[in-house]
Amino acid sequence: MPNLENCPRCGGIFIKALRSVCDKCHREIDQMYQTVYTFIRKRDNRKATLQEVVEATGVSEDYILQFIREGRLQLAQFPNLAYPCDLCGAMIREGKICSSCRNDMSKDLKRYKEQEELAERNQAQEKVKQTTYHLFDNDVKRK
Repeated sequence: MPNLENCPRCGGIFIKALRSVCDKCHREIDQMYQTVYTFIRKRDNRKATLQEVVEATGVSEDYILQFIREGRLQLAQFPNLAYPCDLCGAMIREGKICSSCRNDMSKDLKRYKEQEELAERNQAQEKVKQTTYHLFDNDVKRK
């Protein structure tokens, strides 16, 4: 259901339904996208880095990164464009995290799983100890 909200970009009031900004700001963002896209589509500019695109177009790095994350700019066509990893900030070309962070997360998950399995084994052993009965015949004395 649409809500009446203030535009986070300009502060104007708009009905938030499909977009998170007002129509005026949406048109401005689309214009910035067209500026960036037109610049990097030229054969001479396809190998431009993110900083070079920012300097040449005047569009802020945040908006260019937003276009990449939204999938509006496909990095396969532009070999020198990249965006930061969500965890460490290293420049990447696909996904949300870099291979180093992905490996660290995999190691941490594996270690956590091993600790959980060890805790389960220890619990099972404690349970066995609690239900084991030892009978001693104190009346029988051996000579």
